[in-house]
Amino acid sequence: MNAIYILWLRQIKRYLRARSRIVGSIGQPLLFLVALGFGLGPVYAAAGGGNYMDFLAPGIIAMGVLFTAVFSGIQIIWDRQFGFLKETLVAPVSRLEIMFGQTAGGASVALLQGIIVFCLTLIVGFRPDNWFMVPLALCFAALIALLFTALGLAIASMLDDMQGFQLIMNFIVMPLFFLSGSLFPAKNLPTALSVVVRLDPLTYGVDGLRGALTGVSQFGLGTDTLVLGIMVVILVAIGSWLFSRVQI
Repeated sequence: MNAIYILWLRQIKRYLRARSRIVGSIGQPLLFLVALGFGLGPVYAAAGGGNYMDFLAPGIIAMGVLFTAVFSGIQIIWDRQFGFLKETLVAPVSRLEIMFGQTAGGASVALLQGIIVFCLTLIVGFRPDNWFMVPLALCFAALIALLFTALGLAIASMLDDMQGFQLIMNFIVMPLFFLSGSLFPAKNLPTALSVVVRLDPLTYGVDGLRGALTGVSQFGLGTDTLVLGIMVVILVAIGSWLFSRVQI
């Protein structure tokens, strides 16, 4: 447990020290909120969809968590190249504890990022339907963070090149985000696209956040929680197995 705590604390300290990283990471969510929220808002309202900012904000919060979570995996490659990973792996702790510590740390950083983006949505005019449901929304954000941190670490365990990791993750992350219903309603879609959207695990995270913050959920909060929970267990197990095979 000490190893998990130390690795978790290390990730948090790194994030808090990198002030430029914190400022830079809010640029993209802010751009989406302003450009899409205000740009497409009148079109969305004219089509009978209501307030587009209320629809968009949960998706942008999920985006902030997603990008931070998956790219936390690059820390393993960085540590491998500079020797810190070797020192960690030869320590008298199991690799499973190391994986859990890395996952917990990356997920905590991603959750902090999600909270920052949530504050941005409040600045641009978004308001939760029920403030008492905000803790539930944070629980969904935490599940998203755990899920995609585990995914990032699993992929990073198989690579030793930072540029290759970034290319692969961009190839995975962008479709996950754009096909999650973050920017458009996930109903009344063409059959093929509807199937793809339902297979995207982020869809259920966005739907859970939207249900908690706006009271509108397509799949139901129970279904969203169940799917995310199952996917977290599966990906943490896969990530742990892949990390156990890392060569030093």
